[in-house]
Amino acid sequence: MARYTKKGYDDFKTRVSNSFKDDNEDTLFDTLKRLLIIGAAIVLGGLVSLKVYLMIVPPIANLSDFRPNMVTTFYSSDGEVIKTFNACTFSKVSIKDVPKQLQQAIIATEDKNFYSHNGYDLFGLTRSMIENVLAGRVVQGGSTITQQLSRMLFLSNEQTYSRKLKEIIIAAKIEKSLDKDKILEMYLNNVYLGSGAYGVQGAAETYFNKKLNQLTLGEMALIAGLPQAPSVYSPFNNLNLAVKRRNKVLERMYKMHYIDKATMKQAQKEEVRLTKMPRYYTLNKAPYFCDYVMRELARLGFTEQEITSGGYKIITTIDYNAQKAANEAIINDLNAWGMRGTNNQAAVFCFSPVDGRILAYAGGKNYAESQYDRVTQAIRPPGSAFKPFIYTAAIQKGLTPNDMIDDTPYKLGSWAPHNYGNKYRGRIPLYKALMVSSNVCAVRLIEYVGVRAVIQVARIMGINTPLQFDYTIALGSNGVKLFELTRAYGIYASGGYKVEPYAIERVESSRGKILYSAPKARIEKVIDSDVAAQMTSMLKMVIKHGTGMAANIGKPCAGKTGTTDDYKDAWFVGYTPSVVTGVWVGNDDNTKMGGLTGGTVPAIIWRDVMRKATEPYGNEDFGYPDMLNAKAGKNISQLTNSSNPSRYHDDSDVTAPTEDVVQVNSYTPPQQAEQQGGYQTAPVPQQMSHPPIPTAGQDF
Repeated sequence: MARYTKKGYDDFKTRVSNSFKDDNEDTLFDTLKRLLIIGAAIVLGGLVSLKVYLMIVPPIANLSDFRPNMVTTFYSSDGEVIKTFNACTFSKVSIKDVPKQLQQAIIATEDKNFYSHNGYDLFGLTRSMIENVLAGRVVQGGSTITQQLSRMLFLSNEQTYSRKLKEIIIAAKIEKSLDKDKILEMYLNNVYLGSGAYGVQGAAETYFNKKLNQLTLGEMALIAGLPQAPSVYSPFNNLNLAVKRRNKVLERMYKMHYIDKATMKQAQKEEVRLTKMPRYYTLNKAPYFCDYVMRELARLGFTEQEITSGGYKIITTIDYNAQKAANEAIINDLNAWGMRGTNNQAAVFCFSPVDGRILAYAGGKNYAESQYDRVTQAIRPPGSAFKPFIYTAAIQKGLTPNDMIDDTPYKLGSWAPHNYGNKYRGRIPLYKALMVSSNVCAVRLIEYVGVRAVIQVARIMGINTPLQFDYTIALGSNGVKLFELTRAYGIYASGGYKVEPYAIERVESSRGKILYSAPKARIEKVIDSDVAAQMTSMLKMVIKHGTGMAANIGKPCAGKTGTTDDYKDAWFVGYTPSVVTGVWVGNDDNTKMGGLTGGTVPAIIWRDVMRKATEPYGNEDFGYPDMLNAKAGKNISQLTNSSNPSRYHDDSDVTAPTEDVVQVNSYTPPQQAEQQGGYQTAPVPQQMSHPPIPTAGQDF
């Protein structure tokens, strides 16, 4: 029998214990190792299965024709998006029109392997999954450009694994439906880039007021840095952060060999020059006009709910280049004259006298501050811009532009109008009297033709605003609307025909069905062509040699300045054969403008707008013969009762005004214009009185 010592027993016990301990440790390690292997196999198997599935998913039919964001959109006549009802800009461009460096900046920032993957990056996906697991939530997307596009077109922005899986599947389908350039094009047109801008063209306009081909490398890099966090990196919200992000994009472009180091450094030093145009123009390029379009749509029977959510495509008449020129001219030209206050305003109305298409429409300088439309709502005295109606009535009565009239001090009853600066020229032809905007000559003419005849001319030419039955209207003392006055001047341009301006060419449903198409313009002959020709001959001289020389656009044009009492209102209305534009400048509270006249800021705004608006028509001239010559006509002083000016020449005009001849305040403030219930009829005086008249027509 074997004998065991105590020491031997203890050694045996230790060996057995250590043996069990080693076995336990091996078992735990092996278990963890097996779990990791199994987990990796499951993940790998899942990825392989996903890869196999993605290889067999079918393409998406007609994806190239896909149109996201079914909202009503207003277009200019030349295809520019001027308003969408999801408060964003969206301008579609072809990939060939996107600068190569902008494409490279987007790829370097968002998806460096864009041209080599199949719409998804499984390695990047795995990496992002690990990051998300460690964080306990979704913190990293790892989405390719194609995946981002799938989310834009078909999915929400929820941060879930199921949405990520759908995103990958749709991305694979997109890659089978479109080539890489088309995918990139759709991405560049749909990606949100902050401040209401969708697409790279929308961003270029929103931040820099430029087309894509006008962008600098630094501006392209700034745009390329926006998709990751548009609101955070928007230069409108944080310029310093936007610059840092831009510089990082430029570094990535350098690392991918798209640009060299010197180019990168130069672009990083580039100063960011954001647009100076008010930001509301990035969301609505013609806000006052779009309000007018809404009113016209209502007249056509469309409800507001149908318009805003019906997915309509509304083609308007607006010429985007002319509209842009109007927006910029109002702001820039007012600022240049020191008129930067909220109270300082200007309005522009531009249309075609041939067919009535409205080409540009701006009811003020800052729609965000005031939606009051100074084109159709404001009633302001036009000053000398009203004088053409007196001259039209005179020509209809048999006078000619070459007939002579005395530009000398004159008194009509108790009223003694005077010229600007008390300057008188003696006996001059009618065309020169209009050219220099003589006040006393206008008064002599209205005495000769009669107040009634002038009001009738104004009425048939489209002045619907109530007119005061008084000789003082000869100098534009009676308020009118810019819309009406500009429309009336269009009759001279068209040879005597009045055409009604309109704003909508066509309305299409979301499926492309035409719901409305503008009928042929309604045209009415209201004055003889010979009268229109003579008026145009005289009004051309206003721009060539008279008070409107600042409006000269270097091509045949005609027009008239207007300035009212104490420089409270200044106007310029003029035309070419194809475009008529009216401009008003003044203060909303009817205060003085410090010597500003119709021949200054209004004429300059008119010039800046008309240069763009008339570009499509070249240097076309009026088809009228020249009506002016050096041979003097008859002397009007012999026809009027100038030897006894206190006696009215045409008493019939003083005693029996018609029902629609009513008195109107010369100025209607914005806050009161829509509250007034109407105007009271002017009393019929036994003997006409003449209140002190401003030196209207103080034009240069």
